[in-house]
Amino acid sequence: MPYKALLSRVLSSFPLIAVLSSRLNINLYLISVAATGEPRLLTDKREWQQIHTLLKLAEMGAHRRIAKVSTEYLAEKLGISQQTASRHLIKLEHKGWIQRTTTPEGSLIRINDKGKRELQKLYSNLRFLIEAAYPPSVIIEGTVFTGLGEGAYYILKEPYRKQFIEKLGFDPYPGTLNLKLTTDYDLKTRTELEAYPAIEIQGFKNEDRTFGLVKCYPAKIANKVKGALIFALRSHYDRSVLEVIAPVYLRKQLKLKDGQKVKVEVFALP
Repeated sequence: MPYKALLSRVLSSFPLIAVLSSRLNINLYLISVAATGEPRLLTDKREWQQIHTLLKLAEMGAHRRIAKVSTEYLAEKLGISQQTASRHLIKLEHKGWIQRTTTPEGSLIRINDKGKRELQKLYSNLRFLIEAAYPPSVIIEGTVFTGLGEGAYYILKEPYRKQFIEKLGFDPYPGTLNLKLTTDYDLKTRTELEAYPAIEIQGFKNEDRTFGLVKCYPAKIANKVKGALIFALRSHYDRSVLEVIAPVYLRKQLKLKDGQKVKVEVFALP
């Protein structure tokens, strides 16, 4: 989609998004793929307001030329008080996103290169979200239960463990957190995850038996601990069970007991 067309869609929908985020305290996020690949969270209400103001200035043409903007008119466009609009402009100027000259008739404003880079990042983030084959992340919830106790046996197998460390970036605690899926939504989400690109831990053979492929998905457990969701192609569990690994003992770290519900955010690979 061309830049101007996508930016136009963003600008036209932004007032509604801003109102929702303000009134409902929604934690909005954008996934950044242009720079580090790390999530860029827009959970700070003030940062969201600054981006909103910058977009409105771009809508007035300030990203291409000097635009004369009165705080009264900007306040009306943003749906805020004139004093608040003035504070937003001061903040943008301090951040180095705009150049501003004050006149009796209003401010002469131009979005400078730093501000344009912020708009470009927003464009790249939204384009990724709109055009990506998979959502950046999904949340799935299950109930903690005591499993068969085989997690440690498999994780401690050196060919598996070596790949976990190399490919996931952590040495997993010897055991898995087992979650039972009980809702149709979570069962459907679990099935859909199987089609997502995964980090593959290759199987191997020893003198006794063959160990199968394991698919891994980066995850965050209870919004606190980074780990991975694992799907073993050879498993004693059916699709209603999730197995989660982490560098720490999750039951102790999160003070979990059987019967408690836990949310796992699973991240799609770029």
